[in-house]
Amino acid sequence: MIDDRDRKILDILQENASVGVSDLANRVNLSISACSRRIQRLEEEGYIQRRVALVDRPLAGLPTTMFVIIRTARHSAEWLEQFRAAISDIPEIVEVHRMTGTIDYILKLVLPRVEAYDEIYKSLVEKVEFFDISASVSMETLKSTTAVPTHYIK
Repeated sequence: MIDDRDRKILDILQENASVGVSDLANRVNLSISACSRRIQRLEEEGYIQRRVALVDRPLAGLPTTMFVIIRTARHSAEWLEQFRAAISDIPEIVEVHRMTGTIDYILKLVLPRVEAYDEIYKSLVEKVEFFDISASVSMETLKSTTAVPTHYIK
C-alpha cells in the first residue's frame, strides 16, 4: 500500500536520486531508519526501478534532438524482431515508441549534429525494410522530464 509519504519520497527521488537519506527523512517527517525501510520497500515492489545520473547532453556533445517517423508495410513478428535488433545497436536512439494511427513507430535520437543522422538512417535501411521513413529536427525543447506523476499510484 502506497501512502502520501511514499509518494513524497518518490517525488523527491525523481527530482534528485542522490539526496541523502537523512535529508529525505527530514523532508518527509520520518526517522532515518523508517525512511530507509520505505525506500527499500519501494525498490522491492518495483516502484523504483533504478537510480541513474542524467548527463548534460550539450556538454556530452549531443545537443541535437531528432524524431524519426517510421511507417512499415510489414507487421510480422519476424519484421519486429529485425527492427528491435537494428535499433538496439544504435546508442543515439534513446526512445522508440510503437504508435496507433497512421504512424507505426517514432524514434527519438540524440546527435552531435544533424548530419550524423545520415549514418543512422543508412544503418537502419540496410537492416530493415520500411515503407516510409522521415525525420524532423527539434528546434527547441519546451519541456523535458524523467519524473512521472505519483498521484495515480494506489
